[in-house]
Amino acid sequence: MKILVTGAAGFIGMHVAESLLDDGHEVVGLDNFNDYYRVQLKRDRHARLEEREHYRGVECDLCDAGGIERLFGEHRFDRVCHLAAQAGVRYSLTHPFVYQRTNVEGTLRILEACRHAETPRLVYASSSSVYGGNTKVPFSERDPVDTPVSLYAATKKADELMAHTYTHLYGLPTVGLRFFTVYGPWGRPDMAMWLFTKAMLAGEPIRVFNHGDMKRDFTYIDNIVDGVKASLFTEGLEPYEIFNLGNHRSENLMDMIGMLSETLGMEPEMEMLPMQPGDVPVTYADVERAQKKLGYSPHTPIREGIPRFVEWYREYHGGV
Repeated sequence: MKILVTGAAGFIGMHVAESLLDDGHEVVGLDNFNDYYRVQLKRDRHARLEEREHYRGVECDLCDAGGIERLFGEHRFDRVCHLAAQAGVRYSLTHPFVYQRTNVEGTLRILEACRHAETPRLVYASSSSVYGGNTKVPFSERDPVDTPVSLYAATKKADELMAHTYTHLYGLPTVGLRFFTVYGPWGRPDMAMWLFTKAMLAGEPIRVFNHGDMKRDFTYIDNIVDGVKASLFTEGLEPYEIFNLGNHRSENLMDMIGMLSETLGMEPEMEMLPMQPGDVPVTYADVERAQKKLGYSPHTPIREGIPRFVEWYREYHGGV
């Protein structure tokens, strides 16, 4: 198949594109290489894809109406995997309009393009953040998601609502994926795993929010890729679908820090801080629906995933 992957220079996007290429598909990867975090990391990820025979990279912003129109006019995509987004809860507190533009307007551009191109299926990235301050765990797709606690979460909920509208009005098959705390090689520098590793190796204190009383469903990147690909190709799905993709296990943040410390062979200095605005104390994915309909089966505990991330991190940074 010919598949469009938006956000192809991003963490999840690069891994998904690589796996699709491994499976023999043709991939067109779109990214705008913005400077939310270090652009060179995005360029390095994208360079890996550009080495592949059946990959074509396109540098374009989601909100570039002409660019998106030309892209869909030039290619007939069998699937669209929309992973491009402005990520990060805390950044949304200070840069709200970036989220409105990228996550809402940008997703609307993709929906419109898929509608007019009669794309057979659109898979798009949502987020576990849509569950807001839900206290019932694990989080199920059947739970209400009407009380987001960050603008980032609100834009992701908006994406789900817009997708539902396009499925209802135009028959566009859509699959939304609520990702839970994804980590692994080539990860994002704004995520805890990277921030803690960088600080500990530099001999600097790590910032631990809510005084360490946090739990996260840490999900290794390979498991996420499996779920994304199943969402792209599984037959018999409903026209509108939402799935949790997590590890189905909520880990104590202090336990994660302990495993990271053990892997690095050093004790961290910790700066204990209060809960940050827009953050939540617990995430925990119920993946039963994804298991039944997609055959999704997360299989990487953090005791295995953390050493893999640290090995890559050292190698990427010259063996530090």
